[in-house]
Amino acid sequence: MSFVHGYDCSIVIKNSHFAFDVPCVSETVREDVSLLFEEAAIEGDGTVKAIRKSDGAVGVVVTALTIDTVPLLLSLAFGFAEESIFVSETRNMYKHGLRLVLLEDTDTFDLIQTRRVNERVLFEGCRVSSFELRVEREQSIKLRLDITGDKSPIDYIGSEIIPHECGERFYGENVTYTIKDISTGSMSKECKNIYGVTIICKKDNSVKTEIWIKRVLENGSDIPLLIDEMIITARLLRDKYEDRQYGTFSITLRNLVLISDETNIESFDVVVGQLRYFVNGSVSADVFSSGEIML
Repeated sequence: MSFVHGYDCSIVIKNSHFAFDVPCVSETVREDVSLLFEEAAIEGDGTVKAIRKSDGAVGVVVTALTIDTVPLLLSLAFGFAEESIFVSETRNMYKHGLRLVLLEDTDTFDLIQTRRVNERVLFEGCRVSSFELRVEREQSIKLRLDITGDKSPIDYIGSEIIPHECGERFYGENVTYTIKDISTGSMSKECKNIYGVTIICKKDNSVKTEIWIKRVLENGSDIPLLIDEMIITARLLRDKYEDRQYGTFSITLRNLVLISDETNIESFDVVVGQLRYFVNGSVSADVFSSGEIML
């Protein structure tokens, strides 16, 4: 499997309400092919023969999150969007609650792939089987979607031109992390020594989520072994967005259990160690839109 980088391709993600040419960092979406073998006959040269069989679509899309694509991309990753709620004391802000559901309970979407001029391929009936959200300082926040689908790809004959999404991107240095310790029952507090996180979620047959936390090792209290609740909030820098909510999204993880501490303390420099947690509880997200939209 080889990645095709964003400057060599275009990916349009489309459902019944949206169509975005997402800011593609890299992708590997392709036809999933298997072989049906025919055993060699007793008589003859003993050659095993095979028939090519299409098993649908498979691959990966890595994209940066922008102010306009966050509602669509996170709703596809999580799988279920609750009914939108008007945000009081705003002109036209709506909040959308998202939650994780099994792969088979999610709605399908289409993916239009362009790798060469005038060569477009349509992958219909796609779903997200797993995803990975990566947040790191001085880097744009990236979402990796593992794509699966049952239908064979076909040539796309549509003539419409969907503009490339180039809205403002979310960056890791504008993210806050709030943690509540389950063992002490203490109030939530902001952890300013977290360098970044990676949320990994697999949704095939069952929902399994982990979060890897990179933090700077400091004297005194560390991140607890058991976390009752962790809230990750990403914001944009500009002040033009109404009440700063349009340029915000947050993810809440509950009941985290430490699996391993991969910190290397044999260093004379500042130590950035990784903690790996399993999520025993729920994972949800809140995204905002300007105007009421359907996800």
